Amino acid sequence: MNSLFRCVFRWMAALSAAGLVAGAAWAGPAEDVARMQQGWEQIKYATPASRQEAEFERLRAESEGLAARNPGNADVLIWYAIVESTYAGAKGGIGALKYVKNARKSLEQALAINPNALAGSAYTSLGSLYYQVPGWPIGFGDKAKAEEYLRKGLAINPDGIDPNYFYGDYLFRKDDFTGAERYLRKALQAPDRPGRKLADEGRRGEIKQLLSQIAEGKK
Repeated sequence: MNSLFRCVFRWMAALSAAGLVAGAAWAGPAEDVARMQQGWEQIKYATPASRQEAEFERLRAESEGLAARNPGNADVLIWYAIVESTYAGAKGGIGALKYVKNARKSLEQALAINPNALAGSAYTSLGSLYYQVPGWPIGFGDKAKAEEYLRKGLAINPDGIDPNYFYGDYLFRKDDFTGAERYLRKALQAPDRPGRKLADEGRRGEIKQLLSQIAEGKK
């Protein structure tokens, strides 16, 4: 009997040692989305800029595994794309292009699965890539596609903070300051998102910075 107890104890100890791996394997898509979302917010809005590239690289590697485990879940694919594209932005340079290309692919896959997932976030994220990535021959940037996708995101979530922010930023970069200001101010009025306090505060800070730039440009 004692030998049986010892055997069971060793088995339980092994399970405990593998707890983190087992916990990740048993987590569902909702938990995977929450892990990526919370990690992204913490790095982007609460981590010094000097450490962001390394932290996003770590989160990108983890998110790649989560996406591989959930290839048919649009929410997971969208957040994997957001993490990957943000890492590309932190990394910069030609070496970042493969990550934004992968992000585009993930967003296109998400749209094929469910275009309304996360209130149309795939459209908004894809639109933001098209206006921020350089055009041919370096990248795939395309202002016409950017506007098309950003407007589709707005059509699904017209009062959301992100669709209005990104469309406002797109217009700002086109020197349409009047249009940009209209959408940015609407973004500021967007309702708080449950569990997204850090992201909402950070995004509003970015919006206010853009509005300040617009005000300076009008002088």
